[in-house]
Amino acid sequence: MKRVFIPFFLFFFIAAAAQQQDRWQIQPDGSIQWNIDRRLPHYDHIEMSGEKVSLWVQYGVDTSGRPMINRTMVFPTFRLLPVKTTASMMYNVTDNDLPRVLINDKLMRSGTYNAAVAADMQEKTAAVNHKGVMRIYSVLGNGEIKLCRTLFPSADKPMAIEKWVFTNTGKQSAKVEMEYLLRETKPSESRTTPVQHSFIVSTVGEGMKTLAPGDSAVFALTYQAVNSNNPLVKADVNAELSGRTQRVQQFLSLLRLETPDTVLNTTFAFAKIRAAESIFKTKGGYMHGPGGLRYYAALWANDQAEYVNPFFAFLGDEIANRSAMNTYRWFSHYMNPEYKPIPSSIIAEGDGIWHGAKDRGDMAMIAYGAGRYALAYGNTDSAKVLWPLIEWCLEYLKRQINSNGVVASNSDELEGRFPAGKANLNTSILYYDGLRSAAMLGKLLNVSKQQVAAYEKAAVAIRQNIEHFFGATVEGFATYRYYEGNDTLRAWICSPLIVDIFDRKEGTIAALFSPRLWTEDGLASLAGDKTFWDRSTLYALRGVFAAGETEKALPYLQYYSRRRLLGEHVPYAVEAYPEGNQRHLSAESGLYCRIYTEGMFGMRPTGFDNFDCTPHLPAGWNNMALRNIHAFGKVFDLVVERAGNGKIDIIVVYNGQTKKYPVKEGATLKIKLS
Repeated sequence: MKRVFIPFFLFFFIAAAAQQQDRWQIQPDGSIQWNIDRRLPHYDHIEMSGEKVSLWVQYGVDTSGRPMINRTMVFPTFRLLPVKTTASMMYNVTDNDLPRVLINDKLMRSGTYNAAVAADMQEKTAAVNHKGVMRIYSVLGNGEIKLCRTLFPSADKPMAIEKWVFTNTGKQSAKVEMEYLLRETKPSESRTTPVQHSFIVSTVGEGMKTLAPGDSAVFALTYQAVNSNNPLVKADVNAELSGRTQRVQQFLSLLRLETPDTVLNTTFAFAKIRAAESIFKTKGGYMHGPGGLRYYAALWANDQAEYVNPFFAFLGDEIANRSAMNTYRWFSHYMNPEYKPIPSSIIAEGDGIWHGAKDRGDMAMIAYGAGRYALAYGNTDSAKVLWPLIEWCLEYLKRQINSNGVVASNSDELEGRFPAGKANLNTSILYYDGLRSAAMLGKLLNVSKQQVAAYEKAAVAIRQNIEHFFGATVEGFATYRYYEGNDTLRAWICSPLIVDIFDRKEGTIAALFSPRLWTEDGLASLAGDKTFWDRSTLYALRGVFAAGETEKALPYLQYYSRRRLLGEHVPYAVEAYPEGNQRHLSAESGLYCRIYTEGMFGMRPTGFDNFDCTPHLPAGWNNMALRNIHAFGKVFDLVVERAGNGKIDIIVVYNGQTKKYPVKEGATLKIKLS
């Protein structure tokens, strides 16, 4: 009897589809909503950020349908001592810490109360909704009173807000009362800097209100950081909600993805929110921070310089671009004539540094990100500011070339969690691409021909040495070893694909999507290990598209996007598991968006007003577009349409003009915006 071979990817998606059921649904307004069903209990967490606060909400519904909300507020610019990365003032507020609410003189009971009293007013959750703000819809008692909680951070103040709206849907008048609360907590003066801080929980609009049928009553709670420089604010709740909503809408209006796949479009939209909201206004300037209850008012060579800043060059948000330039300026402060390594992280608003894992390949991360950012941002003056840093990092890396012609580093971005040897693949790959960008950038800045030629020569050499030293057959796949002596597949074998090194793409892609590396949550960091970090999965998906293997990449992208947006832990890309319990760290969402800009649409910056474009239009799609792109000093749309006979049309809409370029599928078009 003939045996039927089922490819792993088909087997995986059949099995995954049987196991995974969407918990959330996309709504007509672009939000996602969980309509509470019988699959209880269920608990999740989400982070939302403004310039002065990050609000982390753990929420859930128990088996009886009662809600649980646990709020943690982080205030990045309210610093504690000693100076360290995690020393932001942070407080937690549970349901039991809130003022009492009475409805028709009956005490409202939520799920966190240990003993429900039958005579009291019980709460049952109906739905939870996300779109830059979080809304929890409940019904109370016999259903004649409805409650909508809206939780969100202030856009520009050290304050998080929880707005409660009670609506009388019955036929009789109803009384609703929120009791007054003003509670202040202070860390020791010796533990705060530069002055003593306080955390204050207060009510807004508290008291008794009588609701006629159809009427609503609004109450609110504010969670504020206060000190002598930041007095307590009597919040205008509606104005604060409007400010947050407008900021979110600004993110959504920029760089819009349009494809036939609503899940991809919506995941991209949400990723923009998370990538761009987590920027804090500090005494050291705007600093993008990963978040996750740990990483604020600080900058990293990987998260900011490498991951998210090259995305900001396409997004067009002014604050995001200011934060990107500030990142590179801060790292520039640590250049030195002895070529000692720049710290991995600038912490505490610039008051300290972290260099605990020594050189993780940080200079390669910075050179790679700064070069791509400078080209895509398209501003000559900004590029001139970045150029000395790029030069310095490339010179540092040149001095780290070992006897095998690749770059030595102490560790990698996983900081020793997994072996990386004395020279790892990822550092050399980033160095290679940094050289490519520097050669392009140098010509634009009138750098000497000799220096540009040296960068081009070094790029050729490191590419050859990457193949000679790292190219290997690992576990039967013609791919790459991650370091000398490595004989187990690693997720970062994807990294050559993101810099257009496709020599081993067949074996590499086969390994990435094999049962050895691909798991239900994306790539395992190390084959056979349960640990995953989304960053490598996001790089891999971008790289497989860039390699032209669109039909292989698309189902994995669709699966991943659906799981992150509509599954059990939503709505953003995560950092890792088991470490951090899948925190929604911000820069990973920037990497998600780069799957499209650099992978699916194949945009590679080559100049201040030009880029190579190699689109990868999936076979089942007739068109796709990126609208309102802010890059190369311009604002434009990029549209790809199927033209038939193995051809596509690349359409650029700029400055009121539409230009159409017919090309063969898989071909690269050099686009100049002028």
